[in-house]
Amino acid sequence: MKTPLENIEVVGSISSLLGEGPVWDAKEKIIYWIDILNGHLYSYQPENKIQKTIALDQLIGSYALSSNGKIIAALKDGIYWVHKQTGYKELIIQPEMNLPNNRFNDGKCDPAGRFWAGTMSLTEDKEAGSVYVMEKNKDNQNISSKKVISNVTISNGMAWSKDGGTFYYIDTPTSEVVAYDYDLNTGHIKNKRVVISIPIAEGFPDGMTIDTEGMLWVAHWGGWQVTRWNPLTGKQLHSISLPAAKITSCTFGGALLTDLYITSAKVGLSSQELLEQPLAGSLFVLPNCGYQGYATDEFLG
Repeated sequence: MKTPLENIEVVGSISSLLGEGPVWDAKEKIIYWIDILNGHLYSYQPENKIQKTIALDQLIGSYALSSNGKIIAALKDGIYWVHKQTGYKELIIQPEMNLPNNRFNDGKCDPAGRFWAGTMSLTEDKEAGSVYVMEKNKDNQNISSKKVISNVTISNGMAWSKDGGTFYYIDTPTSEVVAYDYDLNTGHIKNKRVVISIPIAEGFPDGMTIDTEGMLWVAHWGGWQVTRWNPLTGKQLHSISLPAAKITSCTFGGALLTDLYITSAKVGLSSQELLEQPLAGSLFVLPNCGYQGYATDEFLG
């Protein structure tokens, strides 16, 4: 099944070079997203159409809402607290202080409140990145980081099953979604296996989310679409066409978590491609998409 372009709406007026990481704040009824290359954190409140920009003065790969009211963000040189109102930053930890040619990319919180974030080479060198998990220590004071996946090229989409027993993950150049058995109590992963293989002609898998039926939604870089998959069978169930080629991520939002928000990019497009894709870099939404997602997991900070 395919959703046509005419059902897609543009959110706000921001056009990102590399839009990414949509996160719905159900408490404030705000959609957040980022422009990785410009180092901007954006927010938009659909009810009153208030749009805001926080300039972070360095690349931002990913972020998450936190129980302390701040945002935990994976910036170029480490993990920071970011104050939502002012943009003031506080350095927490630097997992790759010895790797200045790497940067953080996609990240997300698991259902237990840990923040997972992956890295990649600034020049996309093969297997130069890793995935780290950040969590509060037992003393509930300091935050530690632990490397959990190595030899990653472009660390991207993450999602967890409803019961927390399965972790889904994307390393974009592999064109695969893999699954791990997940221990929600410890954050340990094991038993890696491929659950979805995406044809290269359809674009490369980027960001990802999961719905209440346990189906995965994958953004396609270079594919003009978001697709819905059954990770138990590896079968594609649905496709949403979009007016931009480089689709980067998606998440559910809105009052009932039935609106699908989708980020896109325009970095690297030629002058002709920009003319053909005037909406590239926009934040899109498919209202009442027919499926429902989960509330955003927060970092227990």
